[in-house]
Amino acid sequence: MAGEEEEMPQSPFGPLLAEVARMRRGNLNAAIQDVDSIIDLLTAARDQVAGDGDAHKIIAMTTLQNPVKGRLEALTNNLKNVTKAQKNFGKALDRALPLRELPMETDAMADQAALINRAITMHLLREGEFSVAATLMREEQEQRERKKMPAPSASHRPSRTDGDGDDEMDRYDEDEGDDDNKANNGDADADDDDDDDDDDDDEDAGAAVNQPDQYFGGLRSEDLQDKFSEMYHILAQLQEHNLVPAIEWARSNNHELQAKGSNLEFELCKLQFVWLFKGPTINGLPDDENNGQLGALTYARHNFSRFQARHVQEIQQLSCAMVYASNLDDSPYRHIFQIASAFDEVSTSFTRDFCSLLGLSAESPLYVAVTAGAIALPRLIKYTTYMKEKKTEWTTENELAFETPLPASMIYHPIFVCPVSKEQTTEQNPPMMLPCGHVLCCESLHNIAAKGARYKCPYCPTEGHLRDAIKITL
Repeated sequence: MAGEEEEMPQSPFGPLLAEVARMRRGNLNAAIQDVDSIIDLLTAARDQVAGDGDAHKIIAMTTLQNPVKGRLEALTNNLKNVTKAQKNFGKALDRALPLRELPMETDAMADQAALINRAITMHLLREGEFSVAATLMREEQEQRERKKMPAPSASHRPSRTDGDGDDEMDRYDEDEGDDDNKANNGDADADDDDDDDDDDDDEDAGAAVNQPDQYFGGLRSEDLQDKFSEMYHILAQLQEHNLVPAIEWARSNNHELQAKGSNLEFELCKLQFVWLFKGPTINGLPDDENNGQLGALTYARHNFSRFQARHVQEIQQLSCAMVYASNLDDSPYRHIFQIASAFDEVSTSFTRDFCSLLGLSAESPLYVAVTAGAIALPRLIKYTTYMKEKKTEWTTENELAFETPLPASMIYHPIFVCPVSKEQTTEQNPPMMLPCGHVLCCESLHNIAAKGARYKCPYCPTEGHLRDAIKITL
């Protein structure tokens, strides 16, 4: 086992993470303190020189040299340490992520800039970066308009001169003119560059207001932003151990959540019961009749009745746990009241169900695609390099010569291999279930019934017609 552990390849990101930690430690706090000390020394010397006689002025200036020199040397050393940490991080980054050629000569996404921008915008909205998403959409629209607008002819270009009599400032004047035109046309997001306050106001608003409508899953970008703003507000409350906003949201969307088989509302109410049961010394809530064991019992009477059909056993366990309130740690129900990670778990469930109601996945597709690509690219690069050296080619178009080592969380599509042709089924060649229950791919089924509509199952004596086969989805 020890030999096997020694042969395990080390991650290239290990040294990089060490350099990141070293760079974080090498901040400018010490340098700032040195500068403040120099300023204090100079200020004190100035006051002394201004108030004393000539003899004392010379002494003050003489005694000032060594302390200032020492502080300047310390400042230089601190700056050197920070610069050294930054350089070492850059070298570690180059070693961990070397510049390599892409395994394909053609860029498959070169003509899909709109889809890439859409994925980035969606990711920014999901992460709560609303102002950045608004800026990206605005710049994309401006770039699209510039491509449509023909460039002005040089012969029709108006002559403008600045104070020197030349037109060296034309480029800057044109930029300002473009901004003014945008402002005059009612573009609320395109502020004049001279007005920094307006830019700050737009950025603080953090909204994609007056942006060109973009639709994500049937929702406009503004509507989607409002939804995610609500989600992040509720998540922030969950981090503060405030379950009320999440419970209200789950209650207002109760029918949709039940249709998807979600237990989110009950899990939130259950956690609220446990949180109240802990009492004011733990939950920090007011010490009144709505808190503690009495408050938990009152809450259960008002809220658990509608969950009895599906969660009666869990409700009974919560009720019986009150008998062991004085010795809960030694009771059979102690695991219910161990909530160290309960708020994180319910936050994850809330995020998943919230995105599900919007028709979105729980994780950002851009994050999944980039992560899967980072996992798959090293093997693909190694494979293509080997194939170039051997001057051979992979002749199968629909599959790779190796398996991509993706984690189970990134495998979304089931894989069915036809027992006859030994090929994986695809959308063009889906799996078909025969009346006897055996499953073949569509092409194999048609090959078996090549001479007519009837066929015999290759694994049992059953015969049937092609019309009896059913396309299945795994």
